[in-house]
Amino acid sequence: MRIKRIINNNILCVIDEKGGESIVTGRGLGFGRKVGQFVDPAAVEKVYRMEDKSVQRRLRELVEQIPLEHLRLTEEMIAEIRKVITQPLNESLLITLADHVSFAIQRKAQGIEFKNPLAGSILCYYPAEYQMGRKCLEMIRERCGVELNPDEAAFIALHIVNAELNTNMSEMYDITRLIDGVVEVVEYFYCGRGSFDRESLHFSRFVVHLRYFAQRLFQDKLMPDTGAPEDLSFREMIVQNCPTHYKCALCIAEYVKNTWHKELSQEELLYLTIHLKRVAGSLHPRV
Repeated sequence: MRIKRIINNNILCVIDEKGGESIVTGRGLGFGRKVGQFVDPAAVEKVYRMEDKSVQRRLRELVEQIPLEHLRLTEEMIAEIRKVITQPLNESLLITLADHVSFAIQRKAQGIEFKNPLAGSILCYYPAEYQMGRKCLEMIRERCGVELNPDEAAFIALHIVNAELNTNMSEMYDITRLIDGVVEVVEYFYCGRGSFDRESLHFSRFVVHLRYFAQRLFQDKLMPDTGAPEDLSFREMIVQNCPTHYKCALCIAEYVKNTWHKELSQEELLYLTIHLKRVAGSLHPRV
């Protein structure tokens, strides 16, 4: 590996024999070295290499701005997250989470703390990710001696979900707000006196469907209508057999149109109807 850039005494940006860029770390690795020199492999403690070139560039920029121990701590966090979240995570999670964690620690030192207005919704819709957010806060406290605001668990949870869905943080906030809105529409539709058992398997499955539905919506990738005769027959059968649930799906479509200015396809309405039929039975009457 040949040195491309000396970031500091312990971090180098290097180029391998295939022309790929990596970040390498090691005690005193950059001390007294010059650009163009080769790196002693025995002195390298850790290699960071991203598949996407733009992500690799962001990593290089990040390590110039945050302490190395924050990057290493985030790497340990992600290892713990992967033990619980079995779904593939976008490689950029290392960058986005390390950046957030480092900034949160700096803000805490300055006496600045942020509240997360969606914390309750995040706990409800992404419980596994939220619990991993709490685990990360424990790791920060143990390794850095910093007690972050509990709302940071919700912020970390969104970073994890973001890596699961390959979205960005702005989109994740919109997805969470949309789920909030749809759940409110559904609870009101089914006679206005019911509320979901948020601990039920049916509700959990419904939220998973809404996650991916919202992702398709905001990325303009809604399921298209094929117009095939067999699809039309199936759609008619669902509408006839589940008229109440289909009507609720239409209410959701109206909410989406009025709030987000997007039209739902008949295919999306069909799948919403099927999921509504399953979840409606878990509504509990309000006392």
